[in-house]
Amino acid sequence: MRKSRWIGVGLTVSALVLSGCSAGPAGTNVAQDTKAPLELWTRTTPGGAGEQATKRLAEAFEKATGFKVQVTAIFDDFETKLAQRAAQRDLPDIVMNDVTQVGTLKSQGLVREIEQGKIKHASELTEQALKSNQTPDGKLYGLPYSAQASALLIRKDWREKLGKGVPQNWAELADLAKAFTTGDPDGNGKNDTAGLNATLSTKRGYASWYFSNFLWAAGGDFITETGGGKYKPAMSTPESVAAVQWFRDLGCKDNVIQPGSVTMPTPATNETFEAGKAGMYVVGPYLLPRFDKSLGKDKYEVVPMPKGAKNADVLAEGLSIFMMAGSPNQAGQDAFGDFAISADGQKIGMEGESAFIVQLPVNKNVDITQVRSDPRWKTYAEIYAKSGHYAPSIPNWTPVRQDTADTISALVADCKLDLKAELSKLDTKLTATLQQQGISAS
Repeated sequence: MRKSRWIGVGLTVSALVLSGCSAGPAGTNVAQDTKAPLELWTRTTPGGAGEQATKRLAEAFEKATGFKVQVTAIFDDFETKLAQRAAQRDLPDIVMNDVTQVGTLKSQGLVREIEQGKIKHASELTEQALKSNQTPDGKLYGLPYSAQASALLIRKDWREKLGKGVPQNWAELADLAKAFTTGDPDGNGKNDTAGLNATLSTKRGYASWYFSNFLWAAGGDFITETGGGKYKPAMSTPESVAAVQWFRDLGCKDNVIQPGSVTMPTPATNETFEAGKAGMYVVGPYLLPRFDKSLGKDKYEVVPMPKGAKNADVLAEGLSIFMMAGSPNQAGQDAFGDFAISADGQKIGMEGESAFIVQLPVNKNVDITQVRSDPRWKTYAEIYAKSGHYAPSIPNWTPVRQDTADTISALVADCKLDLKAELSKLDTKLTATLQQQGISAS
């Protein structure tokens, strides 16, 4: 049986908020016990490679420090199950999840602030990764342990067969997409290939997540900071409108995006690419082991995204360690976080051909080429360092991502919709969201 934890949180209309009934910051009145085992939740498939790698890291941590860790892998309904435990005032000690959860977990009162001075290896973190875990007030509420960015996967065999070069700009990317769609690159005599594989489902905001790789490269944005932690919507700015128009034309005029894209979450788009139905895919490095096995390493190449109207910015993401409120073993929490971000912890997290949890290292003393000889990983690391663009750490990024996904998906699904009008409506929604979160500039 686990001890009940007084964390000062409650449930209201399925949202977690700080109840204000505790005498101090979340978890400060919990008796501490450095021998208490740490319950760790990781958002990954039970029994899968991610769980195996997390357990490997936990075992190494136990051996190095003596602290005990119990690993639980959860993928489906992760947030719901976490909310249930919060309602019981019995959160796990540590949660490993997406960096985009920083603002949400902090505003809900479910995580404690991390005192950087108590994390010995925090000074070794890259500035980019560290900043992604800070809230606008500069405080740290998560520790990054893995980073990633998007690159362009291209069917190299198709490209070479059609006599095309690697695209260096958006015009060349569109040209290659058209060739892959109409040039029968697989040689089967059928019109059954698409130029660009895109995840444009509204589920979990996938369309927004995918489109960000094009939006930021065009100089557009979802929301922009005006100073002092305040934001304004930006989807109807000229740069954003141009980005949406260009991307929409790929589907509505050029017909180079795979059929059914607007209903496809990532599992379906992954299958489309590896089934030889699409020639290009913008995605992170985590799929390399899978595609090497299903497609063959020699069939595709990994290259930086071609430059957009302004730059080559692409989506940067990461995974973070959250010290959950109410833990009776805060020393153990800090020790685990410190071990995971150390050079040794990072290398352990990167081990294996497929069972790894660290995509790109966040410790600046770790050279990825010393751990992985495959030069494609170095390509991803360089893209992350030069062009990685994180979503802002606002109180709750989820509604921003979801609302923009709904609009982007709809504009590609229905080519008759008035693009500027729909983006203006979207900005109205975003304004309301920013106001609800208390960060609106207006």
